[in-house]
Amino acid sequence: MDYNAIKEAMQELDEDALLEQINKVMEDGDVNQALTACQEGMNEVGKRFEEGEYFVGDLIFAGEIMVEAMDIMKPALAGTGDAKYGKMILCTVKDDLHDIGKNIVKAMLEAGGFEVIDLGIDVSPEKIIEAAKKDDIHIIALSGVLTLALDSMKATVDAIKEAGMRDQVKIIIGGNPVSEEACATIGADEWAYSPQKTVNVCQGWAAA
Repeated sequence: MDYNAIKEAMQELDEDALLEQINKVMEDGDVNQALTACQEGMNEVGKRFEEGEYFVGDLIFAGEIMVEAMDIMKPALAGTGDAKYGKMILCTVKDDLHDIGKNIVKAMLEAGGFEVIDLGIDVSPEKIIEAAKKDDIHIIALSGVLTLALDSMKATVDAIKEAGMRDQVKIIIGGNPVSEEACATIGADEWAYSPQKTVNVCQGWAAA
């Protein structure tokens, strides 16, 4: 298998070539290596966006074909298909309507053994708390692309504290404006700069 061809197809936004390669992997290849190649390609897309070579539309399209590739690979990545790490909540926070990054993270979390309760976009703290209580959730992942999402993330963490649930849940934040400094200000437990880090952190929490 030429995993470099997968990376190149991803970074060049060549949907047909990417899906052709992914289907070949499913027949006779290493799905984890293919996933890594897709992520490396996505990282390159992100760099090209930062450098002004790609635009928002390219970023959205990259997210869409990444989700397509993940859907093909999901059965192999999931192994037995059991959600061995249980349920967790994922959403884009209030006042942010972006979902491409969230959808990629969702696909990877499901492949990584979680049952993901996806609350969608523009989700209020109240809705998150209600869902967490209903399903006895211990891991919450908050996503955001806009800078104002940081305020919504802080409001969500504060609301969880006020509800008396902060000790029972771990909170990870991710997305474009998120940083270590933002994580400290918001009061989250961890922050992620990549979907894979989100998966690794959540698996570590669930297994603890």
